[in-house]
Amino acid sequence: MQEMTWSKAEKATARLAFQRAYERECRALAGEVGAMLSSLREPRDIWRVHDFLTERRKTTDEKYDYRYSVLVFVLARLLREGWLREEEIAALSEDKMERIRSIAAL
Repeated sequence: MQEMTWSKAEKATARLAFQRAYERECRALAGEVGAMLSSLREPRDIWRVHDFLTERRKTTDEKYDYRYSVLVFVLARLLREGWLREEEIAALSEDKMERIRSIAAL
């Protein structure tokens, strides 16, 4: 796939959508961690929370890659996983939207 060109307006749209998706996922993660912490029964349960967070940090860092060369794939994944809504990126070019939709449908 050839690299896409991003206009200044598209960059702003993508950045805002990307940030909103990240914040949604972090809020959901905070809820999960809160539930885990409230159900601690033994001291070793703390390390389960630590292990969970370590794994989630790794997957989150891999997922939220804002390089323009991979941004279409990132936005498609966020759309497929429900962290992003299509209307949040509707200002992108039709070419980008078509690619994002087709990748998200996989």
